[in-house]
Amino acid sequence: MMPNQKRALIITGKLVQDHEFVYPYYRLQEAGYEVDVAVRGRETVLGSIGVKIVPTKDIPELKVADYDVLVLPGGAKAMEYMRQDREIIDFIANFHAAKKVIAAICHASQMLISARIVKGKKLSGYYSIKDDIENAGATYVDAPSVTDDRIVSCPHYKHLGPWMKEVLEQVERNSHARA
Repeated sequence: MMPNQKRALIITGKLVQDHEFVYPYYRLQEAGYEVDVAVRGRETVLGSIGVKIVPTKDIPELKVADYDVLVLPGGAKAMEYMRQDREIIDFIANFHAAKKVIAAICHASQMLISARIVKGKKLSGYYSIKDDIENAGATYVDAPSVTDDRIVSCPHYKHLGPWMKEVLEQVERNSHARA
């Protein structure tokens, strides 16, 4: 790793929504980030339409201090399993407590709900989880990118461009504020 290089972490699992993993992975690299991918057991997994995802980290290896931004791609099936993983949920809560940027798209907002970091915030997510978001005490917003308290959320992969643009801008703003 080069000195002062920004670092990103994508936490994912089997049956992730492929677009929501692939686009942020390459977009972050394009912006000069070193990108780690964490999957429980460091298991190579397939996305919902077959993209092969090869992790660089296992969940127990993760340290909040090592990263500038956390990306949570969606996929209903992936979230169904991942949100039951207490270590992942605790990592998300600790990342937020460290005042770092979290990017969540589609069903990944369920991970934020499970981490109990959405109450009183504006949040987007796939339209089918609107009730879950509101029941967790957040305000559901249907917009391409919604930012509140360093959480940048998005409802659908059709908005990947505006979402990632906002994610990168938030990380930049946050790094200046922390400096």
